[in-house]
Amino acid sequence: MNIKLVACAIATFVSVTLMGCQPASQGSKTYKPGQAQQAMSVYYGTVLNVADVQIQHEETGGGAVGGAVVGGIIGSTIGGGSGSTLATTAGALGGAAAGSAAEQSRAKRPGVEIELELDDGRIMVVVQEKDDDYLVGDRVRLIESPDGTMRVRQ
Repeated sequence: MNIKLVACAIATFVSVTLMGCQPASQGSKTYKPGQAQQAMSVYYGTVLNVADVQIQHEETGGGAVGGAVVGGIIGSTIGGGSGSTLATTAGALGGAAAGSAAEQSRAKRPGVEIELELDDGRIMVVVQEKDDDYLVGDRVRLIESPDGTMRVRQ
């Protein structure tokens, strides 16, 4: 069997697998299936402060593992004898580093920290993915799901 064909097949498999590992959205307009058709509490308030943040999702390590496998296979096609072993090792290390970096960049999402003063006088801060623009003074709704998660909506 052609080793390059196997390497391409594995690279494709790893790429598709990692694309399926996208972190769940934490935006104001995305609900989980368990939140649909549930009664939610709504509070009204005014935006006091808005700050851009990064939301860092957990990394699975799949990027490093997948990159090491693909890099090792590709490296094994280079040279012969001890040169092939060296190329395999270098390919695996390089692939692991590249895969880890790719997963790390996919795990970060732009977010926004929104400080609100609710109409009842409470001050709340909600961090969510940045899917809308909020300005100081905006009137907003704070929606609380039965599971305790909150989101700010305009």
